[in-house]
Amino acid sequence: MKVEFQKKTSALIVRIQGEIDHHTAKELKEKIEREFQKSGSKNLIFDFEGVTFMDSSGIGMLIGRYKWVLAYGGKTAVANAEQRAAKIFQMAGMNKIIAQYPSVSEALKAFGEV
Repeated sequence: MKVEFQKKTSALIVRIQGEIDHHTAKELKEKIEREFQKSGSKNLIFDFEGVTFMDSSGIGMLIGRYKWVLAYGGKTAVANAEQRAAKIFQMAGMNKIIAQYPSVSEALKAFGEV
């Protein structure tokens, strides 16, 4: 798994490549929290374009980051989720709590950044 961060005005974009599973979820959580605090961001956008697999550990990591960012008064979104990941989100009921967008630019627009 590879992760890259990009800071926008009030959002931190997390670009993930590879698998999010029980081997990588804890490391990803720690990297995101460290970078989020360092960046001074309010909102968090996960770019799933490069995600090839996600299991229940990935779902737990996402919900945990959603709650964590919410405690800071921010919002969380997922962008570029391919069909298989989008189906997992729907089956887990995540689509009711974490907004999904077809692209990072759409998520940024929804957060008031252009």
